[in-house]
Amino acid sequence: MRTSCGLAVCSAAAAALSGVPEAHATAFAIRQQSAYGQGASFAGIAAGGSLSSMFWNPATLMDVEGLEIEAIGTGILGDAEVKLDAQPALGFGGSDEGDIAHDAFVPSGYAAYRLTERFVLGVGVNSPFGLATEYDDDSILARTGVAGKSEVFSASLNPALSVEVTDWLALAVGVQIQYFDARLSGQALGPLGVSTLKGDDVGFGVTAGIRVTPAPGTEIGLGYRSSIDHELDGTLNTANAGTFDVDYDGVDLPDVVTLGIRQRITDRLRVMAGAEWSNWSRFDTVAIEGGPAPIDLPFEYDDGWFFSGGAEFDLTQRVAVRAGIGFDVSPIGDDVRTYRLPANDGLSLSVGVSYRHDERFSFDLGYSIGAVEDMEIPAAGAGGGPDVNGPFSGRADTHVHFLAAAIKVKL
Repeated sequence: MRTSCGLAVCSAAAAALSGVPEAHATAFAIRQQSAYGQGASFAGIAAGGSLSSMFWNPATLMDVEGLEIEAIGTGILGDAEVKLDAQPALGFGGSDEGDIAHDAFVPSGYAAYRLTERFVLGVGVNSPFGLATEYDDDSILARTGVAGKSEVFSASLNPALSVEVTDWLALAVGVQIQYFDARLSGQALGPLGVSTLKGDDVGFGVTAGIRVTPAPGTEIGLGYRSSIDHELDGTLNTANAGTFDVDYDGVDLPDVVTLGIRQRITDRLRVMAGAEWSNWSRFDTVAIEGGPAPIDLPFEYDDGWFFSGGAEFDLTQRVAVRAGIGFDVSPIGDDVRTYRLPANDGLSLSVGVSYRHDERFSFDLGYSIGAVEDMEIPAAGAGGGPDVNGPFSGRADTHVHFLAAAIKVKL
């Protein structure tokens, strides 16, 4: 018979699939797939502007003229300060847990080739999901099994084909081939003792997009990245009961729909806007089977939203600058927020610059600072928080810096 997870088991197992390196608002999705987009908070990115726009909307491949390559690296420097409130009934006077976030480097790359006058083939390599958080071994959260170390890694290969149907309409379709790995090390699981959970899987999905140009200087794009359902094969290694081969079923990653608009105001000035919906509500319950007993892990996320606006100005024929602002509506509300995933709504401010060296080589730089609203992390039970938080209430103060660079080659 399947049972809902208890405090210690649910806390530890959920950690294998949650927690963010930058403690940002997007759960454990990584939006940082474009240095060009980073410079304007990804405003209008689904309408085009760079080869990397294909991550959001493969129909933007129609901008490719011959053979184009784009290589990107993004540094994520996050800070998530967690403090615990005093718990007199437990004889606990409160604590400063310090920074639980890990800095990260996110590479991505794209290549595209115009096959004919109307067809363009492209491919992207990305890491669309990832995270790492860690509490010190002597933390009361680690000692009591509430929070420890969590890691998620993903790698995705995304080939796509775009076709120009008319002078004003482009359509595209592609596939996703995604490797996903999640692991939790050194976590108490009640009577099972200190345990390690880990698992990985390869899943498949699709991408699609449409772009219309209703008038000169106006571009509107709508892109779709499908959900991918992962069933992770892995192990549960316990101190007191041995090692078990287990399956993690229900790691259902979200669909993402992105709308982008780019409007030319003058020959040198463009404005952009965008909106994105992420179907995080499908990330609901993960079932672990094959251990001492079947376990259900409730996450119960809401859908996420992201809104952005920006502008781009050509300083010279070689140099363009841009800026933007974005706002995340987090899929993680007060009632499901955990110490492993201190996420909340957040605001980002961005600036960027592009330099065209010659007809073949150009470079992008983008910088954003993201601030997540200060948040309370409620204790379980009467505190209003999930069971995994145990008797501890606290708060988190988070912010993150993103610095992205890209080199582009046209042949």
